[in-house]
Amino acid sequence: MSIEADPNELAGKRVLVSGGTKGLGRATVERFLAGGAQVISAARTIKNPIEGVAYVEADLTTAEGGEALAAAALERLGGIDILAHVIGGSAMPPGGFAALTDDIWLSELNLNLLATVRLDRLLIPQMIDRGGGAVVHVTSTQSVLPLPESTTAYAAAKAALRTYSKSISKELGPKGVRVNIVCPAGS
Repeated sequence: MSIEADPNELAGKRVLVSGGTKGLGRATVERFLAGGAQVISAARTIKNPIEGVAYVEADLTTAEGGEALAAAALERLGGIDILAHVIGGSAMPPGGFAALTDDIWLSELNLNLLATVRLDRLLIPQMIDRGGGAVVHVTSTQSVLPLPESTTAYAAAKAALRTYSKSISKELGPKGVRVNIVCPAGS
């Protein structure tokens, strides 16, 4: 199903899409562009860039990567009106919860929770200062329906992202910043 975009719907909006180089993230970037927004995104390695998108090579699982992307967004676009956090994924080994080492847990939390938290901390204050903005966190159906023995740490990290999102939505709503989650599911 394709939804036609009004090419002026998002004219003048500055958008950061984390995880915007493939899959759902790439589709998100394309939709914002089709609506007339200026878009910036990041990846560890930029492959198949979309014309008209500003890219930053950065590892968002590190504080330094988030700082580099936030600084580039503020410098290149002059601010961000919409934050769309599509970053996520999992590389869990087989073997259930007992196979999950501390390093695996930390890796899953860094990718699926902390990358988003760090960028929010860096960019939401400028939204508040300007009077508002919108933040979208992409979670997963596994945040409420985890798959046993295969995605425990991923599901827990995405559940934490849901809770974090709800918490900051209550804090930031009165300050003009709307926070929502999107929980995609296969059909």
